[in-house]
Amino acid sequence: MKAILNELYQHHYLSREGARDLMHAIADGAHSDVEIAALLSIFRMRTMALAEFQGFRDALLQRCVPVALSSDLLIDIVGTGGDGKNTFNISTLSCFLVAGAGYAVAKHGNYAATSVSGSSNVMQALGYSFPSTAEEVQRDLDRAGICFLHAPLFHPALKVVAPVRKQLGVRTFFNLLGPLVNPAQPQVPVVGVYNAEIARLYSYLLQEAGTRFTVVNSMDGYDEISLTADARIITPTGEQVWSPVDLGFRQVFAGDLHGGTSIEDAARIFLQILKGQGTWAQNAVVLANAAVAIHATQKTSTYQAAYQQAVESLESGKALAVLAQLTNQSYL
Repeated sequence: MKAILNELYQHHYLSREGARDLMHAIADGAHSDVEIAALLSIFRMRTMALAEFQGFRDALLQRCVPVALSSDLLIDIVGTGGDGKNTFNISTLSCFLVAGAGYAVAKHGNYAATSVSGSSNVMQALGYSFPSTAEEVQRDLDRAGICFLHAPLFHPALKVVAPVRKQLGVRTFFNLLGPLVNPAQPQVPVVGVYNAEIARLYSYLLQEAGTRFTVVNSMDGYDEISLTADARIITPTGEQVWSPVDLGFRQVFAGDLHGGTSIEDAARIFLQILKGQGTWAQNAVVLANAAVAIHATQKTSTYQAAYQQAVESLESGKALAVLAQLTNQSYL
């Protein structure tokens, strides 16, 4: 590791093969926490090159527990995290609206490393027990139309670096890699990132993968469609900028999206929204993200048609029913 760190300190870049080999070595426990922290700090101070990004991703996918699900159209809505905005769990809620609209969802998530509550935190607080095998994941998908893959159970390499990430408490390149290494490899990934540079890096990588990807970035720094500003939306057909009005809403304020100060707060907000008790702004943001994901499936001719499906999923209680089926809990 010392030789690699010296190269990186001199502003050199890793090749795709070099990055892949380094990630394998980290996963094997060949490097200390101090060395890993030094590596993470370097990439915190400069942009990762595409080849480095590809190599790290290659290694994580090679080492993950494979999950081949029997669905020809899987969706995931996931953000990088680390945007410092402390929003409620918008992407995860949007997944339940998409599932309630009848689409198969394979949600990839983790505990929070830089925020109050990650998707895994809130799901656990709602009574969900994480599946640890591909068979259990498939059973959840068959029963509820959605499954949840808790990253440390399917990515041993992520478990190795989790203590370092938690102690650092800042965004690292693992935030960037997480949305791209879903073991189920959904055909329709909808990925939120926090700036334009990362958005375009993601689009290059996802074009190589050949998926119906959508990369979203709110232009004021949110890793999702926040409706607090215009949103950059990149798909295989190009890049567009959509205003809140274009998405069917008026602009919302940052304070409207606050996720609380504890995991308990996050779970309470989550349930309020699915029960139809969310504020106008909370509902609007979740609906916008769900509608973009539904539209990305190419099963609707227009965004407006996708939006109507998202609204029906929330207002009919279907999204809440999906949560109840997945967790085997009653939320009445």
